[in-house]
Amino acid sequence: MNEEWRLLKTGFNNAFNNMAVDKAILHANSKGLVPPTVRFYGWKPAAISIGYFQSLMEEVDVEACKKFGVDYVRRITGGGAVFHEHELTYSIVVSEKHPEIPKNIMESYSRVCGALIKGLKHLGIKSDYAPINDIVVNGKKISGNAQTRKMQTVLQHGTILLDVDVDKMFTLLRVPNEKIKDKLIADVKERVTSIKHILGENMSFDVVAEAMKKGFEEEFSIELTEGELTVEEKRLTEEFNKKVFSNREWNHMR
Repeated sequence: MNEEWRLLKTGFNNAFNNMAVDKAILHANSKGLVPPTVRFYGWKPAAISIGYFQSLMEEVDVEACKKFGVDYVRRITGGGAVFHEHELTYSIVVSEKHPEIPKNIMESYSRVCGALIKGLKHLGIKSDYAPINDIVVNGKKISGNAQTRKMQTVLQHGTILLDVDVDKMFTLLRVPNEKIKDKLIADVKERVTSIKHILGENMSFDVVAEAMKKGFEEEFSIELTEGELTVEEKRLTEEFNKKVFSNREWNHMR
């Protein structure tokens, strides 16, 4: 009998709420209040998330974000700036002590990315893990991932690109040198891909989510049972949304 984990499909939310939910699940799981959890979600409006250690003003054109109605938020995980629009985002929250989770961070990245690779296979896409934290198709990135460990609990979240608008992304991100912007855009277009680019058709969020569910079940030998956020997780989400992720001090701390 496979172990049962919780599956959350929380739909499309703004950037602050999305990051608050991940942190709320992390806290609840660390206290033993909820089982290991996999969550699938999207972003509405579109957003840029920056890594915990990044400088917002160096990475993001805040005025352009306001002009185009795009959120920006600092994550609790490291890594680079990510433009979230046409994608499925997942998170996995599980105890560091869980036998399925390697102690070594590199190995744990590989393990979780293995679930995404199996999920993509269900869509007819062959992909590979590219250490530390990317998944590539024919050498082009389709998924970026970030991890943090707090309170003996692992949170990893990442993206599966359904489609990608590189030109729009670069109107929102700062480029160190405007002279090389065109070259940078061309370079990223060469290095990044999406499900739409590979298959030549749009795949719905729900179809991709179903494939990823199977991928996680196969990789971790688990059964994902759909559930909901608990009352405590909802309370924590509100608290973290207000005090952390929608707070100017947090987002502008560097």
